[in-house]
Amino acid sequence: MSFVKSYLNVLTNAGRIIKQNGGILGCVRTLYRMDDLKWGTCIGEDKYGNKYYENNYYFFGRNRWVDYAHHVHMNYDGSQVPPEWFGWLHYKTDLPPHKDPSRPQYKWMIDHRMNPSGTKDAYMPYSTTRTKIEPWKPPQC
Repeated sequence: MSFVKSYLNVLTNAGRIIKQNGGILGCVRTLYRMDDLKWGTCIGEDKYGNKYYENNYYFFGRNRWVDYAHHVHMNYDGSQVPPEWFGWLHYKTDLPPHKDPSRPQYKWMIDHRMNPSGTKDAYMPYSTTRTKIEPWKPPQC
């Protein structure tokens, strides 16, 4: 009897995973993008299009996750998560940002932006000192 119950539980979870990810093709896309198939409750969405999920069926530390916006496709990284959602994902608070009344909002706080390292928008320092070696320039005809 216990075997049948566990088998039905596995089939139920598989059905939930397939349904939440948009069918078999959606599961293949999600598996390609995120290397993981999960099902859970959508807790919220940030202004960048990232969706945040929670399912306490999974182990602590794996029960909260982010589904990055589809417009970034495979170019997603952790810096695309705003600080308020970062706190929720890493168990600093149990309340998501839209339900947390103690979250400060000051006029001087700037809007979150992702880390631009490795892109054309990255900061490039420049030197004000002359170089010791000057490059050779071929004569112009």
